[in-house]
Amino acid sequence: MRLLVCAPLAVEARAVRHGLPVGPPEALVIRTGLGTRRAPYLHGCDAMAVTGFGGALDATLRPGDVLVATEVWFDDRRLPCAAPETLACELARLGVRAQTGPLITTGHLVRERERRRLAGTGARAVDMEAGPLVAAADGRPVTVVRAIVDTPGRPLLSPAAVTGGLAARRTLRRIGPALVNWAKAVHLTAAASSEKGGP
Repeated sequence: MRLLVCAPLAVEARAVRHGLPVGPPEALVIRTGLGTRRAPYLHGCDAMAVTGFGGALDATLRPGDVLVATEVWFDDRRLPCAAPETLACELARLGVRAQTGPLITTGHLVRERERRRLAGTGARAVDMEAGPLVAAADGRPVTVVRAIVDTPGRPLLSPAAVTGGLAARRTLRRIGPALVNWAKAVHLTAAASSEKGGP
């Protein structure tokens, strides 16, 4: 099992890499860059995780919490994510506050008026990268994990976002073992399904 972890920013990639188990690499962390234009090189990976910072649309999410996407809404598409509840449980075992729900990918920073509009769609968080990365997964199991920086009433471009960013970075430093365990679980599930479908 080989897990590819995609993080848009260097600070996000370093934080996730810090928390991965020591020993033979079970996960490769790459920086994909900011925005929606770059897709990762997927050769040789069995599962993919998109990680990094995100903005809450739902007021029950706080800075440092995690949203595990059930699906990603991007470009009029609804892209499903694999086993979100499994990953949320793995995160909870690490003491990370994790919730599940839909995530919207936009091509720009979301201001408060747009945040209120997007919240009305039922999505729980927003980011700028997950959509095209999930679309590039090419049938592999994929998950999206966003550590919340900004929330309704605490916009990204405000002093409060500094403490939110620090809380989100601390969270990203803890999620590595949960990502690896999620990848193993979905790999085993896929293998079992394949065996049942065989002759």
